[in-house]
Amino acid sequence: MTTTPKSLPTPPEAPKPVLKTWKPTTAGILTLIAGIFNLIIGIVAAVFGSMFGEIMSRFSVQIPANAAGAGPIIIIVGVVILVLGIVSIVGGIFAIQRRVWGLGLAGAICAFFPPPVIILGILSIIFLAKGKKEFA
Repeated sequence: MTTTPKSLPTPPEAPKPVLKTWKPTTAGILTLIAGIFNLIIGIVAAVFGSMFGEIMSRFSVQIPANAAGAGPIIIIVGVVILVLGIVSIVGGIFAIQRRVWGLGLAGAICAFFPPPVIILGILSIIFLAKGKKEFA
């Protein structure tokens, strides 16, 4: 009786290295810039909102009835922008490191708001989407 040798399984091919391009790095830098800008705006809005009533009373300005509750609203908007800035900064760091694509994208989306930095957010989202395959 003759036996035929069994064929050995072929070893899996090593994954080909992905070339690093400028896209995730640029997206991360744009996200960081927008995040820092949002952080500054959020802090200023939160501080201004807490001082709104005091400022109006110092200048003896009569606050219209519809503006009487503006202080807490400004504080809330400032805190929301502050949180968006923090998420943008963290996402920008992860995008530069090419570690967690989802967090980088979340940071880029948060960099989309408020309107003064909208172009940075748009470019960040586009560059991250184009460079998705470079993330681990």
